[in-house]
Amino acid sequence: MKILIATDAWTPQVNGVVTTLTSLVANLSEDHEVKIIEPSQFKSFPIPVYPEIRASLDVFNAKSILKSFKPDAIHISTEGPIGIYLRNYLVRKKIPFTTAVHTKFPDYLKDLMGLPTSITNEFLKWFHSGAQKTLVNTPSHKKELEQIGLKNLKLWKRAVDQNIFMPLLGSNKKSYYLYVGRVSKEKNLEAFFDLDLEFPKFVVGEGPQFKEYKKKYPSINFLGYRYGKELAEIYSKARVMVFPSLTDTFGLVMLEANACGTPVAGYPVTGPIDVISQGKNGFYAEDLKAAVDKAEKINPEDCVCFANQFSWEQVTKDFIDTLIRI
Repeated sequence: MKILIATDAWTPQVNGVVTTLTSLVANLSEDHEVKIIEPSQFKSFPIPVYPEIRASLDVFNAKSILKSFKPDAIHISTEGPIGIYLRNYLVRKKIPFTTAVHTKFPDYLKDLMGLPTSITNEFLKWFHSGAQKTLVNTPSHKKELEQIGLKNLKLWKRAVDQNIFMPLLGSNKKSYYLYVGRVSKEKNLEAFFDLDLEFPKFVVGEGPQFKEYKKKYPSINFLGYRYGKELAEIYSKARVMVFPSLTDTFGLVMLEANACGTPVAGYPVTGPIDVISQGKNGFYAEDLKAAVDKAEKINPEDCVCFANQFSWEQVTKDFIDTLIRI
């Protein structure tokens, strides 16, 4: 099958959406022909509040890419300029397609710019109303989206690359607490930074608040981006991976940490409540310090067993089963 995927999030961006899509495409490409429409194919400019993400300009060129590829199925992965243009074109031409909701961008925009979620939720509902099916990460997020009026939603889980993320030699030495992800206001990182913990705190990732937080919290070790086996080693040596976000839809980094034998602590919100099985691979609570303390007592082997339930082969199969043939 010839599959076209349109996305405003692609490499060199570093986030869960890009990790999901690149892993998906790698698995799809084993049996199918895949074409990606992504920002590097267009003129673009950095988004002011998020300069590492670029917004595409001449997106009308996406139509010629679509026509020359002649796909059997089309998936629009994001609600940015590329996604909006193709969504409108396909609706106008009455060509079926699927979409996905990867992030809670209404909550992000509220945190970053003060934009009311009532406005962005209406946009979200409009955008996905054109699709035959919309993939969502977790049961709790599916319920939230249904409450604002989205329909035809289908669950689509995530996984980790078990060839990369695994407990590494020396990982029995657990010497710090860890956060992995975007260093940005909407991630609620100060809740982690302000915890009174016995061991040092490490942060992997970058983002809009990287320099600000590095200056404000000199006792915290900001490592910047780390990848592959180096990242797996960092996960492996952490006592707990702390996930303070209140606005994530899944949190792929939680599964990555588990696969390396590290438990997760977070709040009882969408993402942690769907990924964490209380007392098995982590703990969530309104008191983040209490969640960390309880997560520390979890057996690393239980975390690995939990993460290994999830495979990209299954994620890929579920994606294919959702596609609508043109």
